[in-house]
Amino acid sequence: MTLDDLRVFAAVCRSGSLSGAARDLGCTQSAVSQHVKRLERELGLSLLERHPRGVAPTSAGRLLHTAVTEGLGRIDQTVRRIEELARAEGGSVRVTTGATTVRHFMAAAVVDFRRRFPRASLEFQTETSSRGCFDALTTGAVDLAWITLRPAGGGVEQRPVVHLPWSLAVAAGDPLAAKSFIEPVDLQDARLIGLPENSTARIQLGSRLAESGIRPIFDTSVTDWDSAILLAELGLGHAVVPTLPEWTGPGHPDLRLIPIPALPALTAGWAVRRWDALSPLARAFADTVAHHCARRAGK
Repeated sequence: MTLDDLRVFAAVCRSGSLSGAARDLGCTQSAVSQHVKRLERELGLSLLERHPRGVAPTSAGRLLHTAVTEGLGRIDQTVRRIEELARAEGGSVRVTTGATTVRHFMAAAVVDFRRRFPRASLEFQTETSSRGCFDALTTGAVDLAWITLRPAGGGVEQRPVVHLPWSLAVAAGDPLAAKSFIEPVDLQDARLIGLPENSTARIQLGSRLAESGIRPIFDTSVTDWDSAILLAELGLGHAVVPTLPEWTGPGHPDLRLIPIPALPALTAGWAVRRWDALSPLARAFADTVAHHCARRAGK
């Protein structure tokens, strides 16, 4: 049993197929299969169940996958820190988040962090969902994930940073634009622009509207809030969105963001495997982002 065997097995579990793991790893499907077979011979148990559309871990495979993702992640993190010490460099911070997060929550913090740590490097990996961010964390691919927070679990620790009230984004000429605030009942039978169904924010929004007996129809799907707001500004629909400061003010005369006070705010922030195992540099970046978010909220 080798580390390569374990890495390949984790890739198979992550992708759900031997061919998908081969693509991710840049090798042949036969090579992936040989790694898995070697593990199964070593352990004396089947680790994968073959299905028409891929594979899934058996009960033994799930146990191994959990141990592998946590163990390899910690090994990779430690090796990186040792290499940085050996090179006497400033080190790096790897962050995964959505496509527009840097613009809305991190721009000032990145400038501040670069000034304080000029030799450090920042690596941003874009994901389209919180699940993708969680996967990157558990495999050790990143140090920090900026996500929409969800109930605790999944082997990660979460820390709230910002609370974002919900608003309805509409074009200035829309009949709802004259309202000073929106009630959930105003959204009954509304056809909305929204994030994909499996996104944490979309699930939370649907649940909160359902508590008021409202089940709107999401007939347009986008990958980020900025796209949803832009389409609403162009008069192509309505979007229930977090209130993002960059979209308010005189720069968007054709857009209205109308508060929905009855909906609990959306909470975003950091997720990590373990705060006490985070490198000092990564912790400094997380704290810098939180500081600038708090300062902007206090204005």
